[in-house]
Amino acid sequence: MSPLLEVEGLVKHFPARGGAVRAVDDVSFTLDAGETLGLVGESGSGKSTVARLVVRLLEPTAGVIRVDGTDVANLSRRRLRALRRRVQIVFQDPYSSLDPRMTTRAIVSEPLRIAGRSDEIGTRVSEVLAMVGLGREHERRYPHELSGGQRQRVGIARALAVEPELLVLDEPVTALDGSIQAQIVNLLADLQARLGLAYLFIAHDLAVVRHLADRVAVMHLGRIVESADGAALFAAPAHPYTEALLSASPVPDPEQERTRRRIVLSGELPDAQSPPSGCRFRTRCWKATTACAEDPGPELVDRGQGHPVACLFPDSPPEPREVEGAG
Repeated sequence: MSPLLEVEGLVKHFPARGGAVRAVDDVSFTLDAGETLGLVGESGSGKSTVARLVVRLLEPTAGVIRVDGTDVANLSRRRLRALRRRVQIVFQDPYSSLDPRMTTRAIVSEPLRIAGRSDEIGTRVSEVLAMVGLGREHERRYPHELSGGQRQRVGIARALAVEPELLVLDEPVTALDGSIQAQIVNLLADLQARLGLAYLFIAHDLAVVRHLADRVAVMHLGRIVESADGAALFAAPAHPYTEALLSASPVPDPEQERTRRRIVLSGELPDAQSPPSGCRFRTRCWKATTACAEDPGPELVDRGQGHPVACLFPDSPPEPREVEGAG
């Protein structure tokens, strides 16, 4: 069976003075029906740009995006509308993504109207609101009358209204408090089990996707640097950038939290308009050598770890507990 979503050689460059911002630079991955792929990286890594490219809110500079074998780049307006019934997006900040002039009922009804299913509004709105844990009393409320968690539930309900197969979740819990984050993650897990949904889950914190992702792809400065099954990646990360992200994620066990190794990276994420030669992580990497500066940089291949990693030295020994990256 072919994947539900295939992304191949995806590139997105934004024009800028003196050149272009290389937000996404040759990204490839697949996602099967009913599966969750976590796409993880720092702010500025390009993961949210990938999300917008997948749902055609942005046009790619190069590359191919296929949904169920169909290249979405050349779809007519009618076929693009049909695609958006199958692939929906949930944004990071529910307050800014919901129209403040519309009630909850109107917000959730809107995709049904666009899809030509207005006759279903009477039953479908209440149905999807119940799915996300909201009742009829919420239907007449405006976004400012809802809590942050309730607003995100409305955003999820809006995405579910047209019965999609794939949800692109663009940092859906980042703007929420910790306890509310857990509630939304549990809700998403429950919806996936009930509805058989596939998720492309964008996050900057690996801890958020730990219990939801079947596979994880780690992005750094427009490229995927490691891709593995969730259990394998959390147990034995091979790329130093993945190690650093994991070391920054909180651990619920206080004893383990006190004693675990931490990696402190120095410096900011390099400029996407003029990224470093070779490996783009080398300016902050404690394993870097002169070989890492050679273009085009290490390929994303399996070097004996059992999954692809874009690093020349994935098996080099760990550093001391507190580590500062090369400058």
